[in-house]
Amino acid sequence: MSDTTLSDRLETWQELGQDLANCPVRHVLDHLAAKWTTLILLELSQGPARFNAIGRALPDISKRMLTQSLRDLERDGLIARAVFPTKPPSVEYRLTEMGQSLLGPLGALIDWAKTHADPIAEARRAYVSA
Repeated sequence: MSDTTLSDRLETWQELGQDLANCPVRHVLDHLAAKWTTLILLELSQGPARFNAIGRALPDISKRMLTQSLRDLERDGLIARAVFPTKPPSVEYRLTEMGQSLLGPLGALIDWAKTHADPIAEARRAYVSA
């Protein structure tokens, strides 16, 4: 996607009386840009997982934050929660079809970040020393 295309979209939204504060995708992007959202989606891209397995894969996330992030992803339709009638009940999380469809764009963003990680780090060092 070129900058011109993004500018055209912004102009179209503004012509429709919308501004960036009410951008039609802002709430989606705000949620997807959250640190844990991306990592949880990447973990579930490997297949269904239980709460504790996700927590072990992301050891620096608190149980509270993991719970909230999973609820938000479920609310948004990106993951599904299945409860199995065991004693105690076991819960498994998996990507929905919509969640699976996000993996392509997410992969492109990850590739971009890997490609530009060193130049960004260098720019940060230069900024701090300036």
